[in-house]
Amino acid sequence: MAELTTLARPYAKAAFEYAQAHQQLADWSAALGVLAAVSQDDTVRQLLKEPQLTSSAKAQSLIDVCGDKLNAPAQNFVRTVAENKRLELLPTIAEMYEQLKAEQEKSVEVEVTSAFTLSKEQQDKLAKALSARLSREVRLHASEDASLIGGVIIRAGDLVIDGSVRGKLAKLAEALKS
Repeated sequence: MAELTTLARPYAKAAFEYAQAHQQLADWSAALGVLAAVSQDDTVRQLLKEPQLTSSAKAQSLIDVCGDKLNAPAQNFVRTVAENKRLELLPTIAEMYEQLKAEQEKSVEVEVTSAFTLSKEQQDKLAKALSARLSREVRLHASEDASLIGGVIIRAGDLVIDGSVRGKLAKLAEALKS
């Protein structure tokens, strides 16, 4: 995984810098999202692994599948990635681009897993508190996991806050063992 990230980083950074310079962050986000989704399709993945196809043929096939969702600079980006035989990195490139974009926009995706369904009011209150703590705009995604017994687990990038009963019981069990 680290190797994919290392290989994808320059492409994501180049796409981000281009998009930022041309004020097209959202357009590039959409284009890279489409490329990532298309490149993960089983049929397309097999096509991209085909040794008889040239890099330019693979790039053109990918561009054709994406249709009008790719503007000329995005198509050139695909050709460049293909020339360097890195088309398999497109999902990672898209993911890293989104991280760069979120950093630029001072926003963060937050995954909240709770034992019970959170009301809209609770989600808003939690988002506001996290926004203040993280000094970023928070985009909250809530899910439910009854195995937590109670409380919540919050994931925002590298930050994990485990306020679940299950987590507290696990810590207590660990303390009792030592």
